[in-house]
Amino acid sequence: MYELVKVSEHSYYIQSPAKIGLVMTGPDTVCVIDSGNDKDAGKKVKRHLEANSWKLQAVFNTHSHADHIGGNQYLQKQTGCKVYAPGIDRDFTEHPVLEPSYLYGGNPPKDLRHKFLMAQGCEVLPLTEDCLPAGMKMIPLPGHSFDMVGFRTADDVVYLADCLSSRENLDKYQIWFLVDPGAFVATLEAVKKMEAKLFIPAHAEVVEDIVPLADYNIQKVRETADAILEICREPASFETILKRLFDRYQLTMTFEQHVLVGSTVRSYLAWMKDQGQLQAYFEENLLLWKAQ
Repeated sequence: MYELVKVSEHSYYIQSPAKIGLVMTGPDTVCVIDSGNDKDAGKKVKRHLEANSWKLQAVFNTHSHADHIGGNQYLQKQTGCKVYAPGIDRDFTEHPVLEPSYLYGGNPPKDLRHKFLMAQGCEVLPLTEDCLPAGMKMIPLPGHSFDMVGFRTADDVVYLADCLSSRENLDKYQIWFLVDPGAFVATLEAVKKMEAKLFIPAHAEVVEDIVPLADYNIQKVRETADAILEICREPASFETILKRLFDRYQLTMTFEQHVLVGSTVRSYLAWMKDQGQLQAYFEENLLLWKAQ
């Protein structure tokens, strides 16, 4: 774990729970794509920098989830590098309490204020094309988070962040975290049309052909939507829908899973309501959902 893997002349990744990209920007300068899940991940990145006598110029965060920004603060303090993040995700990256607050829907209890949901904050600049090294391009990948992006390097390697997950993860957890299932599917349809020397997803194997995995992720979204429609043949509250999904997939409810999967299910409900597949109404002051 945390070994440095070279995939082309200028592009690398660090094998970790969420892959960390590393791209040469000059003879002895590099940028990092995401920073891992905590200070320890940042330390391991720094060891690779020191071992190769590389200077870190910037951390480009693909999105604001804690497992991708956890090393930001350490790397910024240790190297003086700039940290960038895109769109709304920049605010979440600079003020990490926004993540558990968003998931919980209010001021989060201590149960949700841990490193897996709330990283350490740092100074974060807006990520735009103008910030990128020559030859590096930014790719919009919304759906898993609000304004997630990926990157294409000058040597045609594409870092895909969390725009899709491995078959193993999907089969184990069934419901992948999404803020917008519709945008997620649209992103994957766009990704399927891409050509590159190599694709590097954060939570799946590095591949030359991304289409089969993209299709499987889309299939899982459709299966979740169908499961919700089945549950909502009769009027059901959000908590009932969530419980039945957990029962269906043999998942174990915890505070963390309640907010992570719960937030995703709410996003499905909104998406399906806007598509006309579900109706929402109140009965005896209870919000109920029913298939159209």
